[in-house]
Amino acid sequence: MSVSLLLVVAVLVVALTVSVVVGRVLTRRDGVVRSTVDASAAVPDLGLPPGRPAVVHFSAQWCGPCAGVRRVVDDVCAELPEVAHVEIDMDANPAAARELSVLSLPTTFIFDADGRQRYRSSGVPKAADLRSALEPLLA
Repeated sequence: MSVSLLLVVAVLVVALTVSVVVGRVLTRRDGVVRSTVDASAAVPDLGLPPGRPAVVHFSAQWCGPCAGVRRVVDDVCAELPEVAHVEIDMDANPAAARELSVLSLPTTFIFDADGRQRYRSSGVPKAADLRSALEPLLA
């Protein structure tokens, strides 16, 4: 093998490694349910049912992963009938998306029975994470 071929292979390996690391860094928070900092902040009118915790997720007709969120949230809400599921089309309600700083789709929120934002997730959340976040709100 010639030196130039070895150099090309080495550059390709380095480039591939860098791209994998950058990709992992950029997507490491996808699907992770995180507690929100200020649960007392006012939220726009999202049609939350009074006196019940709710899972709200922003979606759009053109968003492929949003169907995955819908399935996960539907499954969790079927197991926890006290929890409401509200889906908001970002294209139809951009003001609510702006107010909640929705920058990417899908984005999912969990609100407590008093309508305060408690958790947030970008990407497709895991069902176990949603259940873990919701169960304390049902007590």
